[in-house]
Amino acid sequence: MLLPHAQTLAQARSFVAALADRALTLEASSAYERALLELDRVHGDECPALDTEDLTDDRDILLAVASNAIEELESYGIDPLSVELILAMLVDAHDLDIG
Repeated sequence: MLLPHAQTLAQARSFVAALADRALTLEASSAYERALLELDRVHGDECPALDTEDLTDDRDILLAVASNAIEELESYGIDPLSVELILAMLVDAHDLDIG
């Protein structure tokens, strides 16, 4: 994995993890965690560390940044169907989070 790919993946992972940490319910947090696990699975568990410190508490911004980073992973050779699945999981988790 080249550095730009690793940076994009780290950003995606960090923002999804932040969403899980800030979720209003356990069910929503678990749904975000499942999306994170799928993101890790797609990368063969070769994933950079998470850094959720100093991130905003605004879940809409977190979702937007995470979604953009996940979409960008296609440019690094990640299967488009896998990207769409992760994005769908993220939207489902966000729907649970906002009620």
